[in-house]
Parts: sequence; structure tokens; C-alpha cells
Amino acid sequence: MSIDSLTALVRTIADFPKPGIQFRDITTLLADGAGFRELVDHMARIVEPLDPDLVVGVEARGFILAAALAHALGKGFVPVRKAGKLPGRTVGIDYVLEYGADRLELHEGQVPRGARVLLVDDLIATGGTAQAAAQLLREQGANVLMAIFAIDLPDLGGRLALEADGVATAAIMAFAGH
Repeated sequence: MSIDSLTALVRTIADFPKPGIQFRDITTLLADGAGFRELVDHMARIVEPLDPDLVVGVEARGFILAAALAHALGKGFVPVRKAGKLPGRTVGIDYVLEYGADRLELHEGQVPRGARVLLVDDLIATGGTAQAAAQLLREQGANVLMAIFAIDLPDLGGRLALEADGVATAAIMAFAGH
């Protein structure tokens, strides 16, 4: 399946979550068995040479891709969650995003100091969430090898911002606009 075929499986929802936004919804791609497999296979080919210790997924759609990618690589999966969702002791980071402020957390000690990690999310727009997750992981002593996304919205500059912050990035698909 080609990248164009994968791109065709992504649904665009106009004016969500607010007027003027073109929401790129990967749930339609995830529901297509061949498309989902191909997306994960594309991602695995890119990151396999990095040989990460852990695959870290950002809530919520990042969990889906990160868990599938961790399985494909034979690695462990760690969730980075929104505040108040994890039952144990947590470490976290507050950050600003295009629609307000938020907080990301992970279980204290779940990412060992020196761990080589791969950061995964479904989409990168402005890069705020990915930058916060990368910073949280670095504060725990992790080495963030790369952040990989199913979709990049290059007009919003998130990948460039993340790379300027020292995190290598990759994306399987790109959509113009926002």
C-alpha cells in the first residue's frame, strides 16, 4: 500500500474542534486492517535501526500507534498520560498548546535513567505536546532517539520546532493547512 493510499484513508473533518480547523482523523485508517498494518510497518522500518529500549506513546491516539509499534519491535510500551489518569506516583510537566494549557504525566521510575526511547503520536501540529513529552522524558534521564508521527501538518511548524529542540523527527504522511 502506498503513502497516497494511506493518506486517502485519513478522514478530514472541517471546523473541528473550532471553526477554521481541518481535523485529520486517523480512526478511519486504523479501522482499515491493511492500512493500519502498513502504517505500523512504515513506522517500524524507519525506527528499527535505532533499537530503542522503550516506545513511549502520547495520550490518546499515540497509545494505539506506540503499542502496535512496540509490539512490532519487540519492545516495551510506556504511556504518557494527561494529568490524574495514572494510579501510582507520577512525574509531570505543564505545557501550553494551541487551545489552552495541559499537563502530561508518567509513572515515576517507569523510564529508567539512560533509557533510549522512541516517542510516538498520531499527529504533530504546533509541536507543543511532543516538546513537552520529550522534555518530561529528558528530565527522567531518558535519551529521546526520535519522535515519529503518522501525520505532520508542516504549515504549523511542529516538526521544525521539535527538531530545533534537538529531537529527530519523522512522519509518514503530511497534510497542508491546519
